[in-house]
Amino acid sequence: MAIDSPYTGIVNYRQVALSYAEDFQEMGGTVLTDFEASGMEMAKESPPESEDGMKYPVVVRNSKGEEIRCQHIVTCAGLYSDRLSEISGCSREPRIVPFRGDYLVLKPEKCYMVKGNIYPVPDPRFPFLGVHFTPRMDGSVWLGPNAVLAFKREGYKLYDFSARDFLDAVAYSGLWNLVLRNISYGVSEMYRACFLSAQVKQLQKFIPEVTISDVLRGPAGVRAQALDRDGNLVDDFVFDGGTGDIGSRVLHVRNAPSPAATSSLAIAKMVADEVERRFGL
Repeated sequence: MAIDSPYTGIVNYRQVALSYAEDFQEMGGTVLTDFEASGMEMAKESPPESEDGMKYPVVVRNSKGEEIRCQHIVTCAGLYSDRLSEISGCSREPRIVPFRGDYLVLKPEKCYMVKGNIYPVPDPRFPFLGVHFTPRMDGSVWLGPNAVLAFKREGYKLYDFSARDFLDAVAYSGLWNLVLRNISYGVSEMYRACFLSAQVKQLQKFIPEVTISDVLRGPAGVRAQALDRDGNLVDDFVFDGGTGDIGSRVLHVRNAPSPAATSSLAIAKMVADEVERRFGL
């Protein structure tokens, strides 16, 4: 059985994100890059020579010692949502466990085989989409991804490793509870990650003509999977604030349903509604 969706489209999401940023700046906002937030607290006094007094009572500091002041804060930190939430007094749970998804790409001369998006019926036990065929804006076709534990939160390459990120994941009871319940699935994913022929076999369920000589290893993405202590994959919104005075000034979007990019405008509406409710705006 198949479902035809003739109006399904594709976009360059980097361009979409840049357009969002441009709209934000045109409305008076400022985009700061290379600003790794390391501290968040209520100000004890107004800044020197400031005419605003305590109008902006929340102080955010970065790892370089620089700071900005805010009335309210909304964080959407993805792979670092648990760590950023923790600095304002929130619990570490749900914990973020990174899963890397490796893609294959069709060789250019074989891209004619795919004329649209092809997706499998999702497995309701997991939030992962399974292998699918995705035509790109540049004419290439991506195949995949799989889903294996990443050894670094921003580990987009096979050998990327962070001792902190790795130990953070493997020391978490939620990961082990997930693994013990899904050993067969996990082993299968790891096997397919190692052997190209195993990935191609999955693809042949949808296009039997695809062979191992038609594909190349491609890029990878990392999914920021929220996981609770019992090993349950969190697949709904999780909003948090923190404790004390700062808790009334901060909204952490700790998790949002997939696909977050496709649903970004709808998700933004829900976040905006939560901001109005929580901050009384």
